[in-house]
Amino acid sequence: MSGLRAVLFDMDGTLVDTEEAWVEVVEKVAVRHGRVLAGENRRAVYGRSVEDTAGLLHEFLGAPREELTAELGADFAARVALGAEPRPGALRLLRALRESGVSTALVSASPRAIVRRVATSLDGHRFDAVYGAEDTARTKPAPDPYLAAAAALGADPAHCVAVEDTATGVASAESAGCAVLAVPSVEPIAPAAGRTVLTSLEQADLTLLRSLIGS
Repeated sequence: MSGLRAVLFDMDGTLVDTEEAWVEVVEKVAVRHGRVLAGENRRAVYGRSVEDTAGLLHEFLGAPREELTAELGADFAARVALGAEPRPGALRLLRALRESGVSTALVSASPRAIVRRVATSLDGHRFDAVYGAEDTARTKPAPDPYLAAAAALGADPAHCVAVEDTATGVASAESAGCAVLAVPSVEPIAPAAGRTVLTSLEQADLTLLRSLIGS
């Protein structure tokens, strides 16, 4: 079948305003261990899973990886429990996709429990598939999460649009073979072949998403 089959959404920074909250959590964990996270070390945590970030912090701080994983997971879960504000245009776009019958998936590098909690908070939208960090052997920037989501929906990745906000997520989606709509939340992302960049989801609609796949 040709054309748009599914839209696969990242969560943090894309559908909900949590990317900066995640970085704040990582910064506080670093300070707790006696170091300040800045520069390239700070940029490296955008779009990363708890486990990957714990590995990065292990190299930076020298603290045990398991301890850092537990701290990051607990602190981020507590932060998200306070509420996650939808990004501008997110609910309108989800509503349009639901009304048009286009399948949707939530594809995140956050822990499964957090992803499922957020998935139920988006104005009643029901995703056809939901993937968190534990649901594939590898998470972003590997292609596994997007390949798994497309397979769950019975869709060729070439007929899926992935909506992302970080370079890590874009790399994951592109390596899976998806067309990408990038809406950067924290750092610029350059346009490229197979990649469209907008400043807000308010600029996205079903016509645009379909045009990214073609016939």
